[in-house]
This record gives sequence, structure tokens and C-alpha cells, in this order.
Amino acid sequence: MKNMAIARRYAKALLLIGKEDGQAETYREEIAGVSALISSQKELEQAIHNPLYDMEGRKKVLQAVIAKLNLAKVTEAFLMLLFDKGRIGFLGAIDDFYQKLADELKGVLRASLVSATELSSETTDKIRATLSNMTGKDIILDAEEDPELIGGIVTRIGDLVLDGSVRTQLLNMRESLKRGESV
Repeated sequence: MKNMAIARRYAKALLLIGKEDGQAETYREEIAGVSALISSQKELEQAIHNPLYDMEGRKKVLQAVIAKLNLAKVTEAFLMLLFDKGRIGFLGAIDDFYQKLADELKGVLRASLVSATELSSETTDKIRATLSNMTGKDIILDAEEDPELIGGIVTRIGDLVLDGSVRTQLLNMRESLKRGESV
């Protein structure tokens, strides 16, 4: 949990800079790119993260990566700060938080939609529009399938869960029957 608080703090700091200089979207793309690159290349990840390698050597590897990527000065400084503070290992979590914060800044919310079967794009669009009306924000909807739901859908926006799955309805019915309530 402490790690999440650290990641959130660094993401918020970078977003504040992005708000001030109007480069929040640039930083979003660059942090996401560097994070994806490092996590996809295990040797590179080891060369930057592994404390068995000496600090100067690891720093040189990170500097070489940064030099090749032609990043904004703020992104470069941010990555070097993470390294110097021993927080470069949090880059993936920082990126996750930054993405959410940058979405909020743009008035966009991410929602997940899980359905028992594949939904038509028309149905997905209707659900997105309903969620957008409900929240007053643009919605990016990540849809996936889970046959265990039996039927219906489960939608998550942040901490809000709208569960209209048949599985949950059956479980609720079972609990009611156990308590002797009429269904």
C-alpha cells in the first residue's frame, strides 16, 4: 500500500507540472512509452533496476535509453529524479496513476464492462452513452467477456460497481431463500 502512495505522489507531481506547462499529454505518452519499453525488455529492466549492478552503471544505462528516445526535458528530469531517489522501480505504477489522472484532467473516465457473451458495438455504445450521462464525463469503455457471469453485465467506474449479472442475482436469491424470505 505504501508503494501505491509513493507512485500516486510522483504521478500527481508530474501532472501538476503538465497542467502548468500544458504538456500533460506529452508526458502521458512518454512515461507510458518508457515504462512499456523497460518492462518489455527484461535485460534492460535488470540493467536499470538490479541493485547487484553498481549505481553509476545503472544510471548510465538509463541515460543512454533516455538519450535515444528524444524525450521532453521534464520527462528526462523526472526519470532521473526517480532513479536518484531509488524509485525507478515504481515507473509502471506511476504510469498507471498518471494515465488515470491525465484522463480526469481531460474529463475522461475509464470504465470496465464485463459481459457473459460478446456484446454488439451498438449495445456497447448505448452503455457508454448511459454511463457518460450518469457521470457527466466522456467514458472510455474496456469490454471483456466472462462466461461465468451466465448472463447480464458488470460495469466498474472507479469504486462504483454496477452488477447486473445473472450469477449475482442467483447468489442473492440463494441467500434470501436461506434466510427464509420469499423471493
